[in-house]
Amino acid sequence: MNKRLTHNLTSAYIEAANRLNSKRSRKRIVAYVESYDDVFFWRTVLSRYENSTRYFEVMLPSHTTLERGKKSVLMNELGDRLGECMIACVDADYDYLMNGATPTSHTVISNPYVLHTYAYAIESYQCFAPSLHNVCVMVTLNDHSIFDFEDYMRQLSEAIFPLFVWSIWHYRRSIYGQFTITDLNRIVELGGFSIHNPQYSIDNMRRKVHNKVRQLQQRHPEAKESYLALKSELVRMGVTPQTTYMYIQGHHLFNKIVLPILGRVCNILVQEREGEIRRQAVHDTQRRNELSCYTNSIQDITQMLKKNMGYMDSEPFRRILADVERILGGAHNEENVQKQAL
Repeated sequence: MNKRLTHNLTSAYIEAANRLNSKRSRKRIVAYVESYDDVFFWRTVLSRYENSTRYFEVMLPSHTTLERGKKSVLMNELGDRLGECMIACVDADYDYLMNGATPTSHTVISNPYVLHTYAYAIESYQCFAPSLHNVCVMVTLNDHSIFDFEDYMRQLSEAIFPLFVWSIWHYRRSIYGQFTITDLNRIVELGGFSIHNPQYSIDNMRRKVHNKVRQLQQRHPEAKESYLALKSELVRMGVTPQTTYMYIQGHHLFNKIVLPILGRVCNILVQEREGEIRRQAVHDTQRRNELSCYTNSIQDITQMLKKNMGYMDSEPFRRILADVERILGGAHNEENVQKQAL
């Protein structure tokens, strides 16, 4: 018998503790997440389902250690203890697209009390293309649209989609050492991006992808049929050629693709606003004061991108909400029984 109290903390235990409270008390549902950065994201997901009968408490798996990560959430004996009152919330990484090919993937997609992001990670949502112009406005307070983020990310996705399928193909067969996520990231880089000629970076990426795809086809001539089948499966799972950027490694997308583009766009917007101030100022004192006021109002790009919540209209996010509603289905039924009893 395990004597550690933490091993007795289960969904059933929390549910029993809830029953000890008065009938009018809200039911507590614990949601475990992977790291500190995940707490706010999952609160934005779960808080909309709080009402007079229930509330969520989002936390790391342990209050006593600094252990973090998916293995801590899923493998640290949480799996069998999850339930309606205790759930786990994790980044999908490749586990969703692996479709049960590994033990972790199987847990992520089959355990009804594990919520995952569908997109690779939370950073993928923060980089949701239709929301990036608003991030620029948050940073610069300049609403002039000078770059088409949606078109660029669509073209980038279409360029890398054939190689992304190869990446999943390798990981599903446990031969990812031949073509790792790091290898994919090296190819999916901006490579001389210019806001005045963004097409150059897209064309360069297409060239690199084409060369690597041809190399992989020569290495695996027998893979044509399985590759095409996987391609169709990934599209059914939500990875379209136009949205592939949401499924590549989140940190790489955030730090190596979106952040540099935002930096260039925001620099131009800041210079544009400062130029307006200089032209419109009546005298030097006004010019200095206005420039100082504007400079103090500019926000940090990285922090604003991390606070971006414009992803709530994205298809993967709607799928997360559907999963929450599925988990709460049983809770809804229980609440109705309690109300009828009262």
